[in-house]
Amino acid sequence: MTAIGLYQHPDCSRHDTGWGHPEHQGRLRAVMDALHEALPELQADVEPIVPDPATVETFEDVHTAEHVERVRSVCGEAETRDELIGLDADTIVSPASWSAALAAIGCGYAAIDAVSTGRHRAAFCAVRPPGHHATADRPMGFCLFNNIALAARRALERPDIDRVLIVDWDVHHGNGTQDIFYDRSDVFFVSMHQHPHYPGTGAATEIGRGEGEGYTRNIPQPPGLSPAAYVSALFEALDEVLATFHPDIVLISAGFDAGVDDPLGGFTLRPDDFAELTRGVIERTRSTARGRVVSFLEGGYNPEELGRNVVSHLFALRDATS
Repeated sequence: MTAIGLYQHPDCSRHDTGWGHPEHQGRLRAVMDALHEALPELQADVEPIVPDPATVETFEDVHTAEHVERVRSVCGEAETRDELIGLDADTIVSPASWSAALAAIGCGYAAIDAVSTGRHRAAFCAVRPPGHHATADRPMGFCLFNNIALAARRALERPDIDRVLIVDWDVHHGNGTQDIFYDRSDVFFVSMHQHPHYPGTGAATEIGRGEGEGYTRNIPQPPGLSPAAYVSALFEALDEVLATFHPDIVLISAGFDAGVDDPLGGFTLRPDDFAELTRGVIERTRSTARGRVVSFLEGGYNPEELGRNVVSHLFALRDATS
């Protein structure tokens, strides 16, 4: 067993939003460059995997057929016209975006399968476009499909997984993930995010609905607090959640735009803080999830800082699951 699976696909780098867009092609390049520099220390513990892309037939439990067809159609139009097209003011597609989206989802599926069967103790999906803003029927916030929600549904198809915990520490609220599971009790969604901030959701009063009431926990935080305050807030909420919810696997929306130098956020986290968050999530869920963790790259728009933070996250994944 290799400690960490690093799931990636070259098509994810081909998703082009334009270099003036925050979610540009240089983000993954910065991540991979930083990982390459860390390779001497990580090589024995990290296995790079390039899985097969997903197929649209697997989307039906998360996204509506109309949503899937709209994204596919606009991506096809971008390919025909050989230009970038906006699904909205923030969410851009290019001729390669459809392939990138399928590749990103395929990375999540493969990571879930590998961690569930014991091939890897944990996994990190270095993918784009990101996913946590995409709702069941709307692409938004740089996101086409909800990678982590699709992965959670994949996990729940396994006979040994009945409960999934999703922890989202992106500086922006994961409104799409919340929306998709808002009526469910088999997925607990926990989000720490800056508030007020885009997309405007994520109040502490949003706790779920129907069977899902009590299975959403939002931790809205103001900008500019100390890193210790953010870490403490998330751990306190997790301790309360885990007193009654016992996950079989943990998924992390790893948004590194919570970093101190990110241009789109106001949080103050540094590499050591992301490592502490990673270790704390794993340690708190070890008794039931047995260290099974799959994390997904979400935000992070200062490429150099993003690379440092991802490396710190991977070291913590390795150490906390050993």
